[in-house]
Amino acid sequence: MADIRNNFVGIKSPNPFWLASAPPTDKAYNVERAFKAGWGGVVWKTLGEEGPPVVNVNGPRYGAIWGADRRLLGLNNIELITDRPLQINLQEMKMVKKNWPDRAIVASIMVPCEEEAWKAILPLVEETEVDGIELNFGCPHGMSERGMGAAVGQVPEYVAMVVRWCKQYSRMPVITKLTPNVTDVRRPARAAHEAGTDAVSLINTINSITGVDLDTCSPTPSIDGKGTHGGYCGPAVKPIAMNMVAEIARDAETRGLPISAIGGVTTWRDAAEFMMLGAGNVQVCTAVMTYGFKIVEEMISGLGNWMDEKGYATLDDFKGKAVPNVTDWQYLNLNYIAKAQIDQDACIKCGRCHIACEDTSHQAITSMLDGVRHFEVIEEECVACNLCIDVCPVENCITMVPLAAGSMDKRTGKVVSDQYANWTTHPNNPMAKQAAE
Repeated sequence: MADIRNNFVGIKSPNPFWLASAPPTDKAYNVERAFKAGWGGVVWKTLGEEGPPVVNVNGPRYGAIWGADRRLLGLNNIELITDRPLQINLQEMKMVKKNWPDRAIVASIMVPCEEEAWKAILPLVEETEVDGIELNFGCPHGMSERGMGAAVGQVPEYVAMVVRWCKQYSRMPVITKLTPNVTDVRRPARAAHEAGTDAVSLINTINSITGVDLDTCSPTPSIDGKGTHGGYCGPAVKPIAMNMVAEIARDAETRGLPISAIGGVTTWRDAAEFMMLGAGNVQVCTAVMTYGFKIVEEMISGLGNWMDEKGYATLDDFKGKAVPNVTDWQYLNLNYIAKAQIDQDACIKCGRCHIACEDTSHQAITSMLDGVRHFEVIEEECVACNLCIDVCPVENCITMVPLAAGSMDKRTGKVVSDQYANWTTHPNNPMAKQAAE
């Protein structure tokens, strides 16, 4: 039986599934219900400094992007950090931690980028006896205009400065939450690592406008006829999040830095993929806001069953296993040759592969054979781009089959080599020619 217990920078939880800092973790009522459902931990919705509570809008706060079946693909939000008084949040955090000592509770914090502000709030959070803090350097709207959130996360020097303050004035593990709204996520990650952060979490939400009402000419969600950019999250951002997690996991300066992955996690498979790319655990938000707390039951059972099937006893057995296989384009093997192959028994003759290939790719799939509707790959034209597989509605109907070394590639007329070769040494690469000279 697989052991899915999680130990993330010393913060223990019965499983690696945490709720991200967001509306689902805004109060004790939600968090206790989440723990009853089986969630391993939560990052409490972001706390601000003492004083007048943050003011949120009183109209629509969310916008959405749906698939053809009305399945939610992406969610945009313009909500700010918690608008509940700091002391009430702190009291509830302490109570919940006392009631659920085996679950992870991390306090997300965002205060002005001033040493005294951080110095003041840290002991208040520490007194609750929660397990750690997450520095919210990612919020892209509302708070960033006030010099917080992404306004800090986009400046590596600011990231390092605040991390040092937190390490100086607190005993708690520090998790630095990074913004994706940067050119290179490695730069703030390196700064946080150098300053002593215990871990990073990513990604926070992406700057976005999800739609425009064509009748009112207002971005949605609309507040009295006006709209603004918000933070985009959900399944649609998962590929972006996975790339950023992998970049930090394989970077020479941040390799080994613990990562809590966020961004579109909806199933156990999503979690396993992130963890193979180096994450120590995952945080979930949009999926819970769409389907409710009980989705964690399938996540727990699914991950455990998959680990049993693969022979992984603990999470560490597969954590980071995909990282060595993530490389730069220039190092991909140019001597690897494959061709698409259509399973005629599985083919439903819809023609989507032919249309996609004929209109937008390499004209490598026939549409008729002896007057009969029939689809087959023309090897002489196929470059193995994979588009036909991506548009085919039948799983595994089309596959990519590698050509064996010594066989002939009908498209190029060249014999397939078993030797590895990449762009850095290719004769068409001007940089390679210069190096040779």
